[in-house]
Amino acid sequence: MGDLTSNSDRLIQEARIVRDDNRAGGRHRRNIGASIGAGSAALKRKAFLKTIRNLSIVTLMVLVGAIVVGMVINGLGFGGIVTTALVLLAAWLAVGMLGKVKIPKRAELNKGNVQQMVGRTELWLEAQRPALPAPAADLVTDMGVQLDTLGLQLEKVDQNHPAAHKVRKLVGEDLPEMIDGYRSIPETMRYEQQGGSSDTLSPTHKLVKGMELIRDEINSVNRQLAQGSIDDLSIRTRYLDYKYGATPVDDHVGGHSNGDTTSLSSPAKGTS
Repeated sequence: MGDLTSNSDRLIQEARIVRDDNRAGGRHRRNIGASIGAGSAALKRKAFLKTIRNLSIVTLMVLVGAIVVGMVINGLGFGGIVTTALVLLAAWLAVGMLGKVKIPKRAELNKGNVQQMVGRTELWLEAQRPALPAPAADLVTDMGVQLDTLGLQLEKVDQNHPAAHKVRKLVGEDLPEMIDGYRSIPETMRYEQQGGSSDTLSPTHKLVKGMELIRDEINSVNRQLAQGSIDDLSIRTRYLDYKYGATPVDDHVGGHSNGDTTSLSSPAKGTS
């Protein structure tokens, strides 16, 4: 009876997750196109500006070419104008297609320095988010903020620092492997308990739990790096306090001016 009750509670909990996921929009959530962090937003902005530049270049080339042809044949005519418009439209479509943000493959995430890896991982996570259950999708959004903070702190850290290696393992390997592993499971089995035991978690629960652990580890690395900066600031503050704060400024200046008066008055008497 106890096992049956526990199993029923588990099924109810699974059903609630499915219900909440559907209420949140399922695979078609409102924030499907939103950037989860500054790293992915910067990559999108860079691609957009590059597309605008290429569109300007292509437009200028087509128009200049049309003008030159018109001068050679003594006018384009209606047919030439239509042809120019069609060529321009085709060029714009081609540039637009080529200018789309390329979602990095999982094997490409861990390439380059750690800051680049963070930006690529944010972009990759955004592409995976629509296929994840609501709790996992929310964790992806939370991780975006953490990864932004991590990227800023890693700018001051050597690439061979243990923290950098840990981040590569967590963000560039463990997290993508976990999400890919979950997505390889058929949807009909993602909420089923495995192994027939009432206390066995479903793949969805395992994914959420694993992502929570990775989120906590990222937060731990952030705190360790921040603590190093705090310690450096404390050391500098103590040094400045030791160097400049031991003697009051007024006493220091007054003593200096009294000493100067004494040393200057003696030669004056000797001279007279």
